[in-house]
Amino acid sequence: MASDSSANASPDRTPELRAKIAAELEGVDFVLGYGRGFDPLHATPVTVRSEKDLGRLIFDPTCVQNLATSLYGLRGKRLGVVVKGCDSRSVIQLLQERLWERENLVIFGLPCEGVIDLAKLRASMDVASVKAASFIGSPRNGLLRLTLPEGGREVVIEKESAGLLADKCLRCQYPNPLVSDHVIGPETLPQGAQDTYADLAALEKLSTQERFDFWKRQMGRCIRCYACRNACPLCVCKHVCLADSREPHWLSAEATLQEKWLFQVMHALHLAGRCTECGECQRSCPMGIPILLLKRMMNRELKELFNYQAGVSLEAIPPLHTFLMEEDRIKDRGLLW
Repeated sequence: MASDSSANASPDRTPELRAKIAAELEGVDFVLGYGRGFDPLHATPVTVRSEKDLGRLIFDPTCVQNLATSLYGLRGKRLGVVVKGCDSRSVIQLLQERLWERENLVIFGLPCEGVIDLAKLRASMDVASVKAASFIGSPRNGLLRLTLPEGGREVVIEKESAGLLADKCLRCQYPNPLVSDHVIGPETLPQGAQDTYADLAALEKLSTQERFDFWKRQMGRCIRCYACRNACPLCVCKHVCLADSREPHWLSAEATLQEKWLFQVMHALHLAGRCTECGECQRSCPMGIPILLLKRMMNRELKELFNYQAGVSLEAIPPLHTFLMEEDRIKDRGLLW
């Protein structure tokens, strides 16, 4: 057991965040930020409209949501939004595609050392029984301290937070906001390993039939709730979505494997060169289907063919938004002559 020590604790940036937001409130309709959710391990999006709302704001490793998901549906307003480094990539992509006007957005950027994946914690304990939670040190090398009821009294246990980090944090190369008006706290160095696409390599080692069987099992569990679509910050055509369209009638309402698979493939293709791998699609899936694998496959192809990553630069042009007579790397695989 490690003892709680102020020397080990990461500085609380919430007071500075509240002060920065307070200074901008008059110029925006409201600010999207993080507040405490229904228990100590959940954060929830909150809207800050006045100074009386500032006390609701928090920022810690439970703040996993990508708040950029809400932006497109709020067009026409002048907003503030709190973003981590990975979230800022989604904001950049929205700005690149002219789905939001930069002058109508005040961005509060927070350098991030990682967020926890509650599914990993849930695998080892009953998270519903947690009465209190606090973090000691950095999420990458610190502890998560939990208070639990036991035999009519409360006990404290500690878990290494590094083992609870979301997978996206383990390969994160952009912990600092790539676009912001205010940066809260000191910037941090990238601590994630270079992405080797090990998850894709493991899948691709399987035979064609084994891969087909894998996806049959995964898609067979889909309940077609479209949480993956609704949670995606770049899936913006919800009002004319192919899943809902009846003219033309692309998909039926049948819960068949074919219809489920067709939707996910089209979703992945529509996000080619746009997906920032925030992981909200997979995190929101109530069935735990690893659908981020499909987006990562597309992103790897885009990176290898066009040396492009979505949401990294405001000046970059997404490869599927432009045309060159001769792409630098298009012939690398010998597929074209």
